[in-house]
Amino acid sequence: MREDKKTIIVFSNDLDKVMASLVIATGAAAMGDEVTMFFTFWGLNVLRDAKKKAGGKSFLEKMFGMMMPKGVDKLPLSKLNFLGIGPRLMKYMMKKKNVNSLPQMLKEAQELGVKFIACSMSMDVMGIKKEELIDGVEIGGVATYLGEASEAGVNLFI
Repeated sequence: MREDKKTIIVFSNDLDKVMASLVIATGAAAMGDEVTMFFTFWGLNVLRDAKKKAGGKSFLEKMFGMMMPKGVDKLPLSKLNFLGIGPRLMKYMMKKKNVNSLPQMLKEAQELGVKFIACSMSMDVMGIKKEELIDGVEIGGVATYLGEASEAGVNLFI
C-alpha cells in the first residue's frame, strides 16, 4: 500500500458530486500523489464528449444515450435541480466565486496526471462507445480498478 496513491470511484453524474471528486483528485495530484478515477455507470456521462458520436449502435443503445446527460456541461444537481435552474445557478455562483468550471477541472486533472478509467462493463451495458469519450481516457474493468485500489492508501466512492 502506498500513502501517495489515491483512487476514486465516480458512480454519480450529479454536478455537485462530480465537482467534489475532481476537487479531491486535483488536490491530491497537486500534492504529488498518483490519482486514478474510475468512472462507472452514471459516472460515465462525465467522460462523454458532447461533440463526438459513435456509429453501430442498436435502437435501445441510441435511446439510452439520448436519455442520459452527455458531458460535464449537461450534468444535473443531486438536490435542487428544478428542471435545470439549479445547475445554472450553481455554475453562475462558481464563476462569481472564481471556482473553475467542470470542463476546466477535467482538463486540469488530466494535466496534473490524474488517470481516468472508464468501466468497460458499464460502457457495454449503457451502450457507450470509446469513440464518444473525451481524449485520454483508458478503458478497464473491475480487475483494473482493484489492481489500482490494492496499491492505494485512500479509496473513495462518490
